[in-house]
Amino acid sequence: MREARFIPLKQESPTVASDAVRALPPASEAAHHRPNGAPVLDTLQRPLHDLRISVTDRCNFRCGYCMPRSVFGPGHRFLPHQALLSFEEITRTSRLMVSMGVRKLRLTGGEPLMRKHLDQLVAMLAPLQTPDGHPVELTLTTNASLLADKAAALKAAGLHRVTVSLDALDNTIFQRMNDANVSVHQVLTGIEAAQRAGLGPIKVNMVVQRGVNEAQILPMARHFRHSGIELRFIEYMDVGATNGWRMDQVLPSEQVWQRIAEHHPLLELPTAHAGETARRAAYEDGAGTVGFISSVTQAFCGDCNRLRLSTDGRLYTCLFAHQGHDLRAALRAGDDDETLAARLQALWAQRRDRYSAQRSMDPDSPTPSQDQAQSASSVRRIEMSYIGG
Repeated sequence: MREARFIPLKQESPTVASDAVRALPPASEAAHHRPNGAPVLDTLQRPLHDLRISVTDRCNFRCGYCMPRSVFGPGHRFLPHQALLSFEEITRTSRLMVSMGVRKLRLTGGEPLMRKHLDQLVAMLAPLQTPDGHPVELTLTTNASLLADKAAALKAAGLHRVTVSLDALDNTIFQRMNDANVSVHQVLTGIEAAQRAGLGPIKVNMVVQRGVNEAQILPMARHFRHSGIELRFIEYMDVGATNGWRMDQVLPSEQVWQRIAEHHPLLELPTAHAGETARRAAYEDGAGTVGFISSVTQAFCGDCNRLRLSTDGRLYTCLFAHQGHDLRAALRAGDDDETLAARLQALWAQRRDRYSAQRSMDPDSPTPSQDQAQSASSVRRIEMSYIGG
């Protein structure tokens, strides 16, 4: 086994430049006459389905691939409370988005459980229904280090399920990666609390980095077999500008699949729904399912249906975006619901993002070269910790 190590990091500030923020586009005439509940399509005919809501830019982990301590150290200035969207502003935005076709709300961070009174926000979002009367799926992505004490309250408030980030079972490797002295036991205790509270089906995400935690693939797979929890392996992505990403640190999902299948044969499952990010498989012996998220080697931009809302109210139409649109200004300027909904529809209607697909210039190549990735990454992108994963 190769020794776990930190990824070399670029010493860059994650501050968002002022020219990276634009006003929401004006409402179009077509938006004003769209029937309530009719899907809103972007320029590539992709419907809006998921809204990912970052409720805080703070996190108690300092993972090198997301929020490295060399950048987000003691001197880093996080957003002041008045800059954050209030729970009322988040709820209003979510209600309008649901009228436009959103069917899933995911609360993210930073680490969302660091936002005070998060269960109150959950209680405000839980009653939302689609135009045809169906409940909206309400989920949370967390590192689970604070979940043990909060799982029951979140369930009681109306949260449906959680997705947990866990990159290793070996405590030494895990603590090197989270750089925060948080133990594996603390995370597993949070997962167990979520199971007892009924916050399932639970998914666990493992970001795989070649030379860092690849030796943990099989231990992780074996641990979650027969658990009712789906483990998903995520390719290390070139998100943001501070993680020092290199193509040679990516372990393609196909290789992860092969390593598992050599010990536990897999059967590929059909895609459950449009916009699904994971390629899923079931263990032949019935021990459960696993997923593979391959943003680098097998781009899924073609049916991406996700919109991201930052902690301070900026909307991003792609995880790899370099520019956001200022929703907070519109919320606080007094736009009524009809006007604001029409402007949100206009934003989605002009969307044309497909960064991951463009990252590889050769469509016949299974992986982009380092030069190709750097070329596609020439503009400064927003940090993942700012808009959630």
